[in-house]
Amino acid sequence: MGSEIDYFFECPEKDIHVNKFIGKQISLKWNGRIDCSKCLKQTDKSFGQGFCYTCFISAPEASPCILHPELCEAHLGKGRDIEYELKYHNQPHIVYLAATDIVKVGVTKISQVPTRWIDQGANKAIILAEVPNRYLAGKIEVALKEHFSDKTNWQSMLCNLQDETINLENEKWHIHEILPSDLSCYWSEDDSIHTFNYPVEIYPTKVTSLTFDKTSEINGMLKGIKGQYLLFEDGQVLNIRRHTSYQIEFDEIS
Repeated sequence: MGSEIDYFFECPEKDIHVNKFIGKQISLKWNGRIDCSKCLKQTDKSFGQGFCYTCFISAPEASPCILHPELCEAHLGKGRDIEYELKYHNQPHIVYLAATDIVKVGVTKISQVPTRWIDQGANKAIILAEVPNRYLAGKIEVALKEHFSDKTNWQSMLCNLQDETINLENEKWHIHEILPSDLSCYWSEDDSIHTFNYPVEIYPTKVTSLTFDKTSEINGMLKGIKGQYLLFEDGQVLNIRRHTSYQIEFDEIS
């Protein structure tokens, strides 16, 4: 299984190693302020990964091809910010299979392995193909969507519901037989299965989502961390990524 994954809160003075607080009572307080992750201006509402609305519709970090890589035009020298697109999208990407509760297909930059899999809460992952840009990765993903989902069921992932019969290597080579011939040249011969050990004391049987948009203070015993989520007792979960750009005060309750 490998060593346990470490999670940290990035803080101005010193990063906080969140794993150390599992099994303890913690407090998270939002002071009501949201600062855009791109322009840093205060905003009343967060869009996407912590953007104000203006940046959400104009910043390259929020381009449509983030969610739909098949729309990427970086390889054509086009995009919201061509320097950004060339640096981050016209770069080697992989297409992969990840197992949470089911098998899903996904895309990420090679430099984001294994971070992307951990971020999704995958239990296992395998590389399918390696391509020179985001567009081609998206093309392969679209070709496989008929056979595999590209979405993660976050409730099942957090309950750690998984099909133990899943064999990613078998799934991979089944795909090889159905992959369009013009894309087969990007196929990866690497059959390594990557597995992940999340710091979780106990998984919930049912989850209830928490958000700072409904309450400014969240208190409870931290039972684990998986993907983008903090897992509290009684099945309450908080998506930290969802609250990017929120100013939060973190404390241990003694």
